[in-house]
Amino acid sequence: MIHAYSVPDVRAAEAAMPELATGELMQRASQGVAEVAAARLEEHEGASVVVLAGPGGNGGDALFAASFLALDYAVVAILTGSGAHEPALRAAHDAGVVVLESDSPSSLSALDEADLVIDGMTGIGGRPGLPPGTSGLVDAIGDDAYLLSVDLPSGADPAGLVASDCVYADETVTFSLLKPVHLLPATEAACGLLTVVDIGLTPPAAPAVSRLTFSDVPTLWPVPGPDDDKYSRGVLGAITGGEHYTGAALLGVTAAVTAGVGMVRYVGPPAPTSLLRAAVPEVVFGDGQVQAWLIGSGMPWEDASPEQKTAIEKALASELPVVVDAGGLDALTSPRSAPTLITPHAGELLRLGRRVVSSSLDDDWVRSNPVAAARAVADALTVTVLLKGSVTVVVPPSASGVEVHSQSDGPSWLATAGSGDVLAGICGVLLAGGLTPEDAGAVAALVHGVAAHDANPGGPIRALDIAHQVGRTVARLLTR
Repeated sequence: MIHAYSVPDVRAAEAAMPELATGELMQRASQGVAEVAAARLEEHEGASVVVLAGPGGNGGDALFAASFLALDYAVVAILTGSGAHEPALRAAHDAGVVVLESDSPSSLSALDEADLVIDGMTGIGGRPGLPPGTSGLVDAIGDDAYLLSVDLPSGADPAGLVASDCVYADETVTFSLLKPVHLLPATEAACGLLTVVDIGLTPPAAPAVSRLTFSDVPTLWPVPGPDDDKYSRGVLGAITGGEHYTGAALLGVTAAVTAGVGMVRYVGPPAPTSLLRAAVPEVVFGDGQVQAWLIGSGMPWEDASPEQKTAIEKALASELPVVVDAGGLDALTSPRSAPTLITPHAGELLRLGRRVVSSSLDDDWVRSNPVAAARAVADALTVTVLLKGSVTVVVPPSASGVEVHSQSDGPSWLATAGSGDVLAGICGVLLAGGLTPEDAGAVAALVHGVAAHDANPGGPIRALDIAHQVGRTVARLLTR
């Protein structure tokens, strides 16, 4: 599992290191940056390097890195802001680095001609948004330059909560501990490739963000034992689909059966019922005893059948775990005390937020503040929110004390009709198998993304292919 830690906790970990007083941590960090930069320039004989150095610790890291690189490359350092890190600036001067002010006429041409640019303008103490007067410098960086950010892309929100005007790096080098900026949807794309240099920091006790890796799946996926039967393995009730969106029922139920649920009970109108009878013969039809419910995929509330509405009201009033997707979100009118995982996309979260948080939320609320938006809805309804996207986040209510989970495992081809129905089906399997909403959401997001890769590596995929692939993907991950 990959963990990221809050900025205050990272600061505390740095302060706990006795080497900090002698500048040893900065030396380790800057040496790490220089080594990564040199590795990227390995095939560029006579390469030129430009360092953008701000006034803080990241600027110091960048300047010390410049002094190391000057032994082998032509290096220019451009100072952004006032009060450069003095020891690092002296080291750069002593090494023969050409030092320019940001308003020097030579600065823009140096950036345009650079083979590699090291971005050290701001660090974890910075605010979202590029520092004043630096956007022109960023714009001047040549299209062919490799852009390497120190710790985080300058201008990116260190907490990873807010989208802002920032550097978009080819690679970010961070030190021992990841921060939320590296894993959350508002900022992860700006980081590019993430490289971690170990400088000896001790991880804090509690992460702010976690991300599952493939090796976590065997410890979390509910694997049956010799004494299990279809009931003990978990029965999932599915109240999905309708006369207008029959495919959603087929996709979610197929995914659930393929993923290894003990049994599926389906409640729905004639058209999806007939489709499931033909395509998924394992399904049992009608209400009955279950371990968890899946509600709402492909089922606009106004189109739900009377039988579906009755079953949904019963499910939401019960103490059973529930996955609520798409049209089922309209049925959530008050907090639930039982485990509940909701799986909206951004538009659905905005509509739900306007109903349960504030009717005046603006159209960019989710796009610009995805984790904060998910948290507001999670707190209002006492549910865990799985917000779908290229970076999917699983956000529990604040009172739970559980960290945010973030997954980025799927290809862009995954943005296709019906993909979310498949994901909801996998979530239902895991809730029925006894996982918490947070773990169910994170594991399902990982498996869903990997199954999409496996279904047609590097090419377009259809949702039904993902649903059929899930079982084979789970088997592959369980053998790791």
